[in-house]
Amino acid sequence: MRRVLFAAAVMIVAICALVFSSQAENVSLRGDYVEVRTASVFAGACHYNGEVVTAGRDAMMAWNVTSGKWQGVDLTGVRAMAIVTADANLSDDQAARQSEVIIDAQASDAQSKALISALKQKYAGALGEIVKVRSAAITFNRNGRSYAVKADDATIDVEAMPNDLCCKMPNLVWYSPLVGLENRKVGYTVRAGYSGKAIGTPWSRSGENSAFYGSFSL
Repeated sequence: MRRVLFAAAVMIVAICALVFSSQAENVSLRGDYVEVRTASVFAGACHYNGEVVTAGRDAMMAWNVTSGKWQGVDLTGVRAMAIVTADANLSDDQAARQSEVIIDAQASDAQSKALISALKQKYAGALGEIVKVRSAAITFNRNGRSYAVKADDATIDVEAMPNDLCCKMPNLVWYSPLVGLENRKVGYTVRAGYSGKAIGTPWSRSGENSAFYGSFSL
């Protein structure tokens, strides 16, 4: 009986290892991610209800690839940003969206094409119609749970919420990140803004819990 139980346990461990290995092999890219919305994602019910139909139509997304390849191209160290605008709050999956995508100027042509392909394939719903793709210098600095991302006309400065309130009070988190994240946390937006003209209108936000951050994998 003990031999049977031992053999069954070994088989279960082997199956789990195979599943986890298969899942790991299916992950092509990993890295850091942060986004800022034009609405508080962690707030009281009254605050949320006051914004849900009047705000939250714009966002900025930023990726920093820390490892992985796409279509055979190594994308380690490549960074990207996306500015998204919609005709309704971005929580509405039916809202018509447009986006501008910025690829770090340090990326090669092959890297730029591969990362654009990955973003289009994996995040088509979040990005909507991509009306412009361009190259610009992007800095992406992560210091613990603080994020500072900047391109020529897009800025994100996000810090962790004190005491992990978003985890202790999950009922006050009203939205989900625009992309799937591991270890998702709500961030405090020190300041964020977009001054470009490719899509929507320029905007800025500061001093609110309007960000998400975590690790992405695809």
